[in-house]
Amino acid sequence: MTPRRRVVLVGVLALLGGYALPGLTGAVLSQVWFWAQGLCNQGLIGSGLVCQPARDLAVLALPLTGAGALVLAVAGIWLAAVWCLRPVRDLAGPIAHVGPQNLGHRLRPRGNDEVARLARSIDEMMERIAAGYEGQRRFAANASHELRTPLAVQRTLIEVGMARSLTGEQLELMTGQLLETNERNERLIEGLLALSESDQGLRSRTPQRLDEIVSTVLAAYRDRAAEAGVAVQTHLAPRLVMGERVLLERLVTNLVENAIKYNRPDGTLTVTVGQNPALTVVNTGQVVPAEAVAGLFEPFRRLARDRTNHSGGAGLGLAIARSITQAHDGLIAARPAEDGGLRIDVQLPDAP
Repeated sequence: MTPRRRVVLVGVLALLGGYALPGLTGAVLSQVWFWAQGLCNQGLIGSGLVCQPARDLAVLALPLTGAGALVLAVAGIWLAAVWCLRPVRDLAGPIAHVGPQNLGHRLRPRGNDEVARLARSIDEMMERIAAGYEGQRRFAANASHELRTPLAVQRTLIEVGMARSLTGEQLELMTGQLLETNERNERLIEGLLALSESDQGLRSRTPQRLDEIVSTVLAAYRDRAAEAGVAVQTHLAPRLVMGERVLLERLVTNLVENAIKYNRPDGTLTVTVGQNPALTVVNTGQVVPAEAVAGLFEPFRRLARDRTNHSGGAGLGLAIARSITQAHDGLIAARPAEDGGLRIDVQLPDAP
């Protein structure tokens, strides 16, 4: 029986009991009255239709009968509540055994009553928890792989250097390779720290001029864009947002750096600050399949291996950008640009 039917049944029984209880109480009092009247008629104490013992017994029976009815009512309500909530209690047992070792367990209820809908909501919640847990596990595995590869390269280079004497040219080559590998490790660790910091949310929120932040970042990357043969175009309108300046600078930096790194020679980088969206970054580059865009925001996810052969990136740029945007209660979306490359739109709440 569904909880709704149980509650309805208990309500009907309570109404019937409410109608029947006064009559039952009156019948009991009448029996007490006639019993006391019989004692008087037998001449135990006095005589007459009404005697003092009869009145005393009737007055005594009234509170006793009322107290008994109250006790019965409370007991009935308690048992009815236990009976109505039994489906919820039965649902608590399977939930109590769910843990990291069996995140795939689902209740899979039947029907469409309240408990079934609650169970389906719990199953949906478990799906989200399992997806998050799997994402964290995959993130840890990818991070371990990204760190293990350069560490293995460093170990090999050091062992080669220790195994034999090197000429000056060989020593210089090995030193350069060690330095390059070490710099990649530093970038990876810095990216992981930035991702962890942005996932923790904002420590404070103050009004920030987004157009000024973008202008500062573009000035720092102007030489790098020129070296890569990328022309920078800007459309910066005044825009005030709430947030942390350091994280907003990191957001813009990651988007600009990716737009330059994955551009083509004689390509363009267009950065726009406006009202809706607050920030737009468009670059020209290789054609990006629409179905691959969403995956680029996952940590260590790259479009193709050939994108990283010369970049030295760890695949954390867009993941950090998404985390920073979410920390600012904003939205970030990407889609393939018309001439190849990506168009990334960032929406941020206005400052009051």
